[in-house]
Amino acid sequence: MATFSVQARPTDAASWVELARTVEAAGFDALSAADHPGSGPSPFVALAAAATVTGTLRLRSYVSNAGVREPVLLAADVATLDVVSGGRAGLGLGAGHTPAEWRAVGRERPDVAGRVRRCVAVAEAVRALLAGDEVTVDTPDLTAHAARLDAPRPVQDRIPLTVGTANSTLLRWAGAHADVVGLTGFGRTLADGHQHEARWRADQIEAQLAHVAAGAAGRDAPPVLEALVQRFAVTDDAESVAAQTAAETGLTPAEVLATPFVLAGTADEIATAVAAHERRWGVTRFVVRADAVAALAPLLHRLAGNGSTSSALEIGH
Repeated sequence: MATFSVQARPTDAASWVELARTVEAAGFDALSAADHPGSGPSPFVALAAAATVTGTLRLRSYVSNAGVREPVLLAADVATLDVVSGGRAGLGLGAGHTPAEWRAVGRERPDVAGRVRRCVAVAEAVRALLAGDEVTVDTPDLTAHAARLDAPRPVQDRIPLTVGTANSTLLRWAGAHADVVGLTGFGRTLADGHQHEARWRADQIEAQLAHVAAGAAGRDAPPVLEALVQRFAVTDDAESVAAQTAAETGLTPAEVLATPFVLAGTADEIATAVAAHERRWGVTRFVVRADAVAALAPLLHRLAGNGSTSSALEIGH
């Protein structure tokens, strides 16, 4: 059974709370907010505002930059969101690819291995703090001394953790420890520090899923798989959308239409694609951008019932 979430950022109060109401009423599973300090709003402030006008919608950062966020502050933010939302918070974490964000907090962005080590260390520390443990870490990647989160205590016993990545090491860790693995399809960060090469081909996706499966070996309940949809279009001409996206990514149109990172076509074609992604990859959750909400909302009920009712890689929250 497929579920859909929306990633968005507020530009003003009125449109943001209206989006939250619209997303919940349409039947989306969650509202997510990106986390790019200095170039975007604070996700937890935005999500707390959304919590005041919704009652069932899950709310999460997608994803918080573990490179520039300190564990006790991050734990306090997500616990506060859980309290004010009545137990609807989720935490998304990523390794942080944007050099300017690291420099803004007085650090130079480490190499890939260093970013991954820090992300894992932050994830483990935040999870321990949310569980009520005291945390002391003293490594080149992370330092914390007798950190505790005595208040606020989260409502949920376990706040769901999403790890968004395409890195092999982090995929294995997420397979072993995360509740949701967010397949981003991101490759090497480009010169602007924001954009990425696309890792969308079938062989690349299979390699990513192999790392998740290796990490998940032995788990009673492996993580849910979720894809970040970069382009969504309801159209009678999927080929033209695919051709444009292919030109931007270096893929063929056929490769574009086969990837879970693009959903384009008629309602029937999109429903068929969603079911195919579940059968082939085990992907049961999709994140779309706010500009897809109006076109996707009328299809949600159909898409939610299009796949099987369970997945080999699905866990409950």
